Amino acid sequence: MRCTQEVRPLNQVWVADITSIRLPRRFTYLVALLDAYSRKVIGGALSRWIDTALTLQALAQALARRPVDPGLIHHSDRGVQDASSAYVARLQERGIQISVAARGNRSANALAAAFFKTLKSEEVYLKDYRDITDAAQHLERFIDDVSNTKRLHSALGYRPPAEFERLLATPPCALAMVR
Repeated sequence: MRCTQEVRPLNQVWVADITSIRLPRRFTYLVALLDAYSRKVIGGALSRWIDTALTLQALAQALARRPVDPGLIHHSDRGVQDASSAYVARLQERGIQISVAARGNRSANALAAAFFKTLKSEEVYLKDYRDITDAAQHLERFIDDVSNTKRLHSALGYRPPAEFERLLATPPCALAMVR
């Protein structure tokens, strides 16, 4: 009997959002892109300025890490950075469909909002970052070493996103042999 890989719904919807992080003398801004199915952070960027360059940097990271599957949807709120002509052009160049939250619909970007709530309560509010370099190092460590690889999600069968994605990549017949 021949085993075939099932089609998995990764890279169907990416969600993007921006949050602010207070430093001693100013705010800094963090953009994160998440795969909506696995809740894994696939792109991110931190900057002193909340502008299109910030969102383009996070998008470039996600595009370098993930294939763009046909029909991929990029969802964000109504931020001007995500609606800028440069950002929209980059999405369209890659054949990515654009989805924006309806005006006043706060739940449309709930996955990104939940990620930022966790990031702030488990990392940001517990630290006093000296500067943007210090913040970047701590945030990268939290995202890579905690959020993506250790933090359990009930929606993923109480698995962290990286483990969930590894299981999705395993052919079903290989999983059956392990049981």
